[in-house]
Amino acid sequence: MKQLSTTIALTALIPCFLLAQDKGRGPQGGIHGIGGGHAPAHGPAPARNAPAPHPAPAPAPAPQQRGGAPEQRHFADQPGHPQAPHVHGDDRWIGHDSGRNDPHFHLDRPFEHGRFTGGFGPKHEFRLAGGNRERFWFGGNYFSVAPYDYAFVDDWLWDSDPVYIYEDPDHPGWYLAYNARLGTYVHVEYLGG
Repeated sequence: MKQLSTTIALTALIPCFLLAQDKGRGPQGGIHGIGGGHAPAHGPAPARNAPAPHPAPAPAPAPQQRGGAPEQRHFADQPGHPQAPHVHGDDRWIGHDSGRNDPHFHLDRPFEHGRFTGGFGPKHEFRLAGGNRERFWFGGNYFSVAPYDYAFVDDWLWDSDPVYIYEDPDHPGWYLAYNARLGTYVHVEYLGG
């Protein structure tokens, strides 16, 4: 009888545990409306503060390579949001505002390995199939994360995360890889297929 009472009590608590796990999830299912499988309907608009194009300066080294402490970048625009570039549930891209001449995303030969033609946006989900930040792949297509964004992929699951690719309107030669599980994105270069 005591075992039956314990089983009934534990069974009654299961919904409480499930509800507690949903605390803080927004309408899109992710934490505070970020991630949770949501794919933005479109990529970011060109940055409004983008100055007129002119020859870009030599690329600056990634934050990890500079002397002293790494450069601090802040993206947590609301409590509970990630400290990484991310997309809100209403498809606002947070952190894509540096403009066309950002030296961190300058490439001497944009699209050196060709252009990605596998599809863009929410109708084209890809599953990461292996690799790491220097070289990852899915469906026979290979990419590399921009060194300036390395810190934002530490929690990516390189063998299974769902990603969507968007064109970058400000940085020629770069695409944006959006991780639907986390709701974050990084700049990636296409390495070929």
